[in-house]
Amino acid sequence: MAIRDRGKQKWQFAFGMPELIKAQRYLWIDEERMKKPIIDEYEKEEFDQCICYAMEYNLSVRITIWTEGFTSDITGHIHYLNPILHQLHIELQEGEFCRIDFNDVIQVSVVD
Repeated sequence: MAIRDRGKQKWQFAFGMPELIKAQRYLWIDEERMKKPIIDEYEKEEFDQCICYAMEYNLSVRITIWTEGFTSDITGHIHYLNPILHQLHIELQEGEFCRIDFNDVIQVSVVD
């Protein structure tokens, strides 16, 4: 008696699974995205005052930034403010620096 097998058909769906899982991951990530909050002039002025205060007294700052639909917090000392490129240079740790655009800043607060 011969074995009746489906051959390649039984493996067809298994090869399609990685693409399905990848597509589902992108859908889940897109659901978690949020719109960029609108920041008015008073909030920008408050951010500037917090930044100036932290630079004057060498205090740590927690800055919330928005990138491509997601927010993240960065904590460190403000090393330099570049008005030409509209960037903040923040020292995260000893010798480790990060640059942040002014337009990406959502919230600024002094930690110390």
